[in-house]
Amino acid sequence: MIPAMPVYLPPISRRRFLTSACAATAAIALGQGCASPGVKKDEHGVALLSDIHIAADPHKVAHTVNMTDNLKKATGEVLAWPQLPGTVFINGDLAFNDGEDKDYAAVLGLLRPLREAGLPIHMGMGNHDDREHFWKVMQGDKTVPPHLPGRQAAIVPMKRANWFVLDSLIKTRTTPGLLGDAQRAWLADALDAHPNKPALIMIHHQPAAAHPEKASGLEDAKELFAILRPRRQVKAYFFGHTHHWKVSQDESGIHLINLPTTAYLFEEGLPNGWVHAAVQDDGARLELRCMDRAHKDHGQVVNLAWRTA
Repeated sequence: MIPAMPVYLPPISRRRFLTSACAATAAIALGQGCASPGVKKDEHGVALLSDIHIAADPHKVAHTVNMTDNLKKATGEVLAWPQLPGTVFINGDLAFNDGEDKDYAAVLGLLRPLREAGLPIHMGMGNHDDREHFWKVMQGDKTVPPHLPGRQAAIVPMKRANWFVLDSLIKTRTTPGLLGDAQRAWLADALDAHPNKPALIMIHHQPAAAHPEKASGLEDAKELFAILRPRRQVKAYFFGHTHHWKVSQDESGIHLINLPTTAYLFEEGLPNGWVHAAVQDDGARLELRCMDRAHKDHGQVVNLAWRTA
């Protein structure tokens, strides 16, 4: 099967965009990207960001937080990591509120330092995003397969795991999420075609099992887990949306990782920031990096052990 690809930002040189040959190689590699000359990346390392909520106005503040400043701080820390991660994922809610063109132009500008360092970036859709505005700004990267009209789904292969990036956006500023029949069927087929490597699922919205007190999650989570649970290569489900860092486990052994927001918080005292993931043969090491380095959870390490086949 030919996998669909999401909007993907390839690395760029500091002086010019990648040559067409490198861009073609990146496309064939499904987004692994071409590193800048001399840069040694950790092919098993991943930078995980979510809910960045970037506004066109770099001075915009929400809930006492300047989202632009926070993303700059997070990307600066990614670039300062002892060894650059091989891939960056941003799991939805890229835009501040309702996905304006100028918001996405600002996102592009803020992500440029990562791309200049040779890092490929994969982005998902959240409920504050607008696909048409997003694709308009990211013109060269719109890839909508005919069997998934209006959605973006992808397989991003890495050496120790395959990442499956799905699109749960129903409509801009409609809070719950939905994958839909076509996307779930695509996922089932894609998982069946890749049974021999751990599968890590990335969706913006949370399943009910992760936050049963919240009613704003994935509406077809029951149908999704009917696909995930029996396919033992599925090891973890990464999501955002709630602005709440939390790691738990489904009854079947699938890890549920609620990524923190880099932007504002809904509950005082929770951490905002990003997560560095080191994927291992039998699990993953997650390290929380907080915007506030004095936060009690800054540097927290969670070791995940994959459920067995």
